[in-house]
Amino acid sequence: MNKVITDGLQLMPAPFEAGLDQWSSGDGTPGSDTYDGAVNAALVAADADFGGCLELQKTESTQRLRYMVQTPILPGCYLQVKARVKAISGALPSVRIAGWAGRANNTHVTGVVETGSSTTLTSYGRVFEITAIVGTGSRSGVDMPWGISATYGHLGLDLIGPNGGVVRIDDIEITDITSAFLRDMLSLVDVTDYGAIGDGVQDNTAAFEAADAAANGRRVLVPEGTFRLSSTVSLDSEVIFEGTVVMATDQMLLLRRNFDFPSYAAAFGNEELGFKKAFQALLNNVDHESLDLKGRMISVTAPIDMQAAVPNRSSYATRRVIRNGQFSAVGGSAWDTDIVTAQATYSTADSRKLTNVGNIANIPVGALVEGSGVGREVYVRDKNTGAGELTLSKPLFDAVGTQTFTFRDFKYMLDFSGFSQLSKFGMTEIEVQCSSHCSAIRLAPSGTVFSLDHCFVSRPKDRGITSIGTGCQGILVDNCQFLSSEEPLDVSSRSSIALNANANDAKLRNNRATKFRHFALLAGGNHTVTGNHFFQGDEVANGVRTAGLVLTENYNASTVSDNYIDNCFVEWTNEYDPTPDFTSGFSFSALSITDNVFLSGDVAPWFSYIVVKPYGTGHFLNGFTVSGNKFRSINGAIDRVERVDTSFSDLDFSRTRMVFFEGNTYHNVTHPAASPLRLEHVQNSAATAWTIDTDLQLPFEGRARKVDAITAIGPLRTSSGSTRFATPYAQVEQGSNRDQIRLQWSEALRGEVQVIVRVDR
Repeated sequence: MNKVITDGLQLMPAPFEAGLDQWSSGDGTPGSDTYDGAVNAALVAADADFGGCLELQKTESTQRLRYMVQTPILPGCYLQVKARVKAISGALPSVRIAGWAGRANNTHVTGVVETGSSTTLTSYGRVFEITAIVGTGSRSGVDMPWGISATYGHLGLDLIGPNGGVVRIDDIEITDITSAFLRDMLSLVDVTDYGAIGDGVQDNTAAFEAADAAANGRRVLVPEGTFRLSSTVSLDSEVIFEGTVVMATDQMLLLRRNFDFPSYAAAFGNEELGFKKAFQALLNNVDHESLDLKGRMISVTAPIDMQAAVPNRSSYATRRVIRNGQFSAVGGSAWDTDIVTAQATYSTADSRKLTNVGNIANIPVGALVEGSGVGREVYVRDKNTGAGELTLSKPLFDAVGTQTFTFRDFKYMLDFSGFSQLSKFGMTEIEVQCSSHCSAIRLAPSGTVFSLDHCFVSRPKDRGITSIGTGCQGILVDNCQFLSSEEPLDVSSRSSIALNANANDAKLRNNRATKFRHFALLAGGNHTVTGNHFFQGDEVANGVRTAGLVLTENYNASTVSDNYIDNCFVEWTNEYDPTPDFTSGFSFSALSITDNVFLSGDVAPWFSYIVVKPYGTGHFLNGFTVSGNKFRSINGAIDRVERVDTSFSDLDFSRTRMVFFEGNTYHNVTHPAASPLRLEHVQNSAATAWTIDTDLQLPFEGRARKVDAITAIGPLRTSSGSTRFATPYAQVEQGSNRDQIRLQWSEALRGEVQVIVRVDR
């Protein structure tokens, strides 16, 4: 680059013979004294070495010579000032290039170097060449770095040392030598050319912005050094970082052109900090909807508080995505679970509060709550230390009164719980590699449509994805793998959970989860769980199994379809009901389990694939479809595929309504269930009352509440062999278990009938 050539910039001072009124003996500014008519200055027309030149006698301690025309100082442009000087007589002085730095408003730029190195004239008649370089940047070889505040200079030289000597000075030359500072064949703009200093102390905000403004399509280079930025900097050009930047947490580096993780990691010289600053920029309008990790692995040594990385945002609701990379936990005490015990009081009058909480200051928001009468996956959503109150993610089913609770604060690699609300945020093609050191992702207390797509949650210590509030509303988890850290353990020893949700409308689709205690615990309703494969077995003969999928709302309105449910079961509870006894409503209703593959091996005979667990009395089934499923047990048969867990209460089978068990297949199941249930009964001896046993084949061993059809197979005969054309009436809910029906005939008959019996009305 040469501005004289490219821009027609006028740099060369006028020759002395054009008039000494253009040469000042002061600082060169308008009004300063000139050498025109000065007694110590004269023009020489024909010097043997110089031709025309200026002869000057030194009469002051610093004899100044300044060109009074403003020489432009442009950002990124470097000027060489050259003077050829020889001593004629008298004392031998020293000579240096010098100048006066001026701003656009014609004020002086103070605090900058305005002189080059000095050269002593050691003999008479010998020509000495004095040079210095002036420019905006503090680069190696620049004698007078003036920064970007200077827009022009009055340039020339100084004579210093003893007075009385006479020197001759050839016409001063000023040339553009910027090309000497440019990297070979690279279209780069160096921030140091615009005044940046990589000392870790000086504020380089203006220099970075000036370099970016000058780039005009070229790349900006941040060379080696540590460059402090005291304010938010937004750069529209592509930036290459050989050095690093430092800035306060609340100030942002917005790389609009090359917004990706490798750029930020290079900019800050640290992977964790680089990711935090990139995430900060993502939520602050860098004209990108996603942060691309570019396939990089980020080693994480402590939980990343995602909101603390963006202190100017307490909530966010515009779509943003993190994609294409891996977070890998590095072991250390930063991941240790904090455990606090405290006494607190619970009342169903305010079912999501604990009051009179002791030691509340030490209980963190986001901690798991454990205690008598507390359901699974209940978390501290908020706290009011002054009032001594904790807000819970869900009510407690049987904890009225005062007791000591335990609070476990698991540590999460990516912790969004500091946001009050986060919506439409996603991660795609990301692996969160916990390596048994930590949990993976904790969601914000509120928000909608958090999404995980084609991601791996690998080896979480305690939890994969945790919702502590309603930040899981409409959560989308698609095509992901959840790999347990507890695979070597027997089922009974496992405690980790892949994910939970508290709000409605979760979508879990086409995921795979291995050997957790639970794959998913879903509160709320209207969920879709489809196409997943979750398995939780071990090699213990007649071993126990845990629930793969837990649904905790009795009115559920959810669909569980096309899953591969392997060595675990679907559990349906009401464990978040603060008054779990049924008083009104729909009870256990509106759930569809269809077209799944259920498989188990080496399980106890009492194992079942579908378990309903009422936490209070009086509940019943009221809209439940189980159809098109394939049930199979290997290495031993199981009694039945469905059962009621009566740890707290049984179901009221006198109120069963709209239950459909049909179109399922059973292998190695002793009592396959169906409703409507088709039975054939052969009555060998004539009788007026035929008792037909459902043989434990009605769902959940429920009551025979209705007969849809009775069809005679062949003739009905009296004891004497006469044929009768007769129709019986049916009596339902017969026998001690009320699971039989009785057909009443007008006379004693024998024969064979087919009946269709239902468990519901």
